[in-house]
Amino acid sequence: MTVTEPAGGPLFADLPGDIEVSFEFFPPKTEKMAETLWSSVQTLAPLKPRFVSVTYGAGGTTRERTHATVARIAAETDISAAAHLTCVDAGRDEIAAVADAYWEAGIRHIVALRGDPPVRDGQFQRFVPHPNGYRDAAELVAGLAARHPFELSVGAYPETHPEAASADADMAHLKRKLDAGASRAITQFFFEPEAFFGFRDRAAAAGISADLVPGILPVSNFANVKRMAAQCGTRIPEWMGRLFEGLDDKPEARQLVAATIAAEMVRRLYAGGVRHFHFYTLNRAELAYAICHLLGVRP
Repeated sequence: MTVTEPAGGPLFADLPGDIEVSFEFFPPKTEKMAETLWSSVQTLAPLKPRFVSVTYGAGGTTRERTHATVARIAAETDISAAAHLTCVDAGRDEIAAVADAYWEAGIRHIVALRGDPPVRDGQFQRFVPHPNGYRDAAELVAGLAARHPFELSVGAYPETHPEAASADADMAHLKRKLDAGASRAITQFFFEPEAFFGFRDRAAAAGISADLVPGILPVSNFANVKRMAAQCGTRIPEWMGRLFEGLDDKPEARQLVAATIAAEMVRRLYAGGVRHFHFYTLNRAELAYAICHLLGVRP
């Protein structure tokens, strides 16, 4: 495919303003974290995101907090709120009850994921389906779609899920999830636009026409991102390590570098035809807000 670079003018300020954004948060563990999260929601709300999503801990460990956070966003803001829901350690009846509770709370959008089991003794566990549960996200999507007419999003891995037998098998599984009733796939984070463009081309060749939304992770802590990338199979380019070298004790400088990297990547994705971007905020609004500002997404 051909990627057309924007011509002339400032790199960011003159983008047409037709970008849509969404934001992801995780449920707070403490009262102080709850205050930080709500401040972030209020900061980003004027950008009129398409939706915001709230994650769900492994094995349902944050179920109540996820529900409370999503319900509050739905009740106290004009933002469309989406709740994550996984297959981990839950039977079908239990998942149905959670879905019913979301529906009764006015939540109409669910991000349906297989999910990862909790870490035990410092070791990552392989996913084992609940005896009465769903085996994977495709089955979960089908079950949720049959329960209520939810808007359903699923996950995708531009650089292939680390547990997949092959890239082709991973793509076939993504198609199963979409065919089961999901309307979009939100990708795992990546750091090179070519990773997304190649994934999008392979998806089109596999007959996938649903929205593919790139997940954008601003790098606020490079050491943490390296650990996260190793877990999910995301490649970190060598140039990124060089850019963050020497900034371990300079958080403000790291923020500036992180915003620049993410904004430039989004600009290149935009040049390749992408219009919807999903930001993993880590419950911090500043970076996401600055990037959106650079890209012309403003109150």
